[in-house]
Order: sequence, then C-alpha cells, then structure tokens
Amino acid sequence: MKFFNRKNIQTIVLLLVISGLLFLAMSGYLTPIFNLTLNPLISMQRWLSVRYLSARDLLTTPSDVVQLRQQNALLESQVTQLQTQLIELEERLGEAQVCFALLDFGRTNPQYDYIAATVIGREISPFLQYIMIDKGTEDGVRYGMPVVTQQGLVGRVDAVIAGAARVKLISDSTSVVNVRLKSAEIEVQLQGSLTGDIFLDMIPLDETVELGDVVLTSGLGGNYPPNIFVGQVLSTQRRDNAIFQTASVQPIVDFTAINAVLVISNFQSVDVSPLIPEK
Repeated sequence: MKFFNRKNIQTIVLLLVISGLLFLAMSGYLTPIFNLTLNPLISMQRWLSVRYLSARDLLTTPSDVVQLRQQNALLESQVTQLQTQLIELEERLGEAQVCFALLDFGRTNPQYDYIAATVIGREISPFLQYIMIDKGTEDGVRYGMPVVTQQGLVGRVDAVIAGAARVKLISDSTSVVNVRLKSAEIEVQLQGSLTGDIFLDMIPLDETVELGDVVLTSGLGGNYPPNIFVGQVLSTQRRDNAIFQTASVQPIVDFTAINAVLVISNFQSVDVSPLIPEK
C-alpha cells in the first residue's frame, strides 16, 4: 500500500503524460499547436532582429562612410601618382626611341660628325619657319651647319650664340635647297613658302616628274651634303606660257613634331654667292 501512495501515483501520471506528449509530438499530432504558439514568437524575433540591424547600421554608417571616403581619397592619390609615372615613362620611352633613331642615322652615315641637340623653341609667327636648339658655339655649332633628323633634312643653322642656335627650316619662304629627283635624274631647286609648304621649281617642261618620286639633296651650291632624304613629289603644275614646271613636295620630316636633331659638324659649306651674277 505504501508503493501506491499519492506521490508515486503523481509521478506515474506525469510520466504517462510526458510519454503521451512525446508520442503525439513525434507522430505530428501536436504540430498545429506548436505552429500556433511558436509563430508569434518567431515573428516577434524577426521583427526585433530587423529593428536591431537597422539601428546598428544607423549608428555605424557614419564611421564607415568616413573610412570609405578616406580610402577613396587614398586610392585616387595613388592613381594620380601612377598616371604621372606612366606619362613620365612614356616620355622617356619616346626620347629613347628618338635617340636610338638618331644614333642609327649616324651609324648609316659615318662620313659625318654629329652634334645631338634638343629642340627648345619654335617660331611663333606663321610666316617664319624656325626652331631653336639647345646647342651653340660652346658645343661646336657654327653658322651654316646642316641639320637633320633620323628621317631626313631639316634645315641649316641660321644664327648661333654660346648655348643655343636657331635653325632655318627648309619650309621657310627664304630657304632654297638644291635637290635632285631620284627616278628622273634631274637637278632642280626646292623652295619654301609663307604657308610652310615646299615645292620644286625650275623643272624643265620636257621632263616627266612622277608622283611619289623621291627628292634628295644634290650637294650643288655647297650648302648641304648630297643624298639626304627630303621628301616625295605630291603633284605637278604646268602653267601657260611658263618656261618651267613646278611640283609640290611632301617633306619626310614633320616640322611641327621635331623634338631632337643632329647638327652635321664636319660639313664645310661653300659660299658661292660672289660667283653668282647679280640680277
């Protein structure tokens, strides 16, 4: 009778109830009840979670924005530095390429001595065609010395001081160069103009000048060495009652983009003007 006292009966009933609940839960009979009681709790937890995240973002965003702005400014500064370095490297590469080209020209024409110079100025007047270089009498540059690039003829030294010189381009209106046409084997004069264009003059009417014909210095007149590339024939013109024909020439050198030149220092020009009859 002691075994079936009230306390033991309560324990047995509690175990039976728990066992029954476990059985019902595992069988799925209590799922609707669980959903009914837990869904409000889950919804409340979700609502609290969203509000918490929003509040946290609101409190932490200002500091994050400041950090992002600082990082952005740092990255922009680094990009600017890299762009500057890239421009400097491109300029150095361009200078090196020009130097190698000038050196190659000197190697292919070893009969001359050269003074390498950098272009430091250009004539601003549209009617004058000059450039200034950074070499003068202290470097061995003298009046009348021919000036070339790796491509071809540029002009002559027109004025010189101790540390600089002025070069008259072959495109100047006062420039006259004795040249020859390679295919036609005729010798004519190349002249500049106020517009900077160059053309051939004094071409006999019975001579056939072909488009694209190569123009080289002839060496006549004593102002320039022979066989320096000048340009190519673009077109020819015949005027009524004229005793000569003319031809437009495309210069091989882009005079607006010259950065470095070679001054031929051992060419001895000859002044033949006293031998030319006065007009």
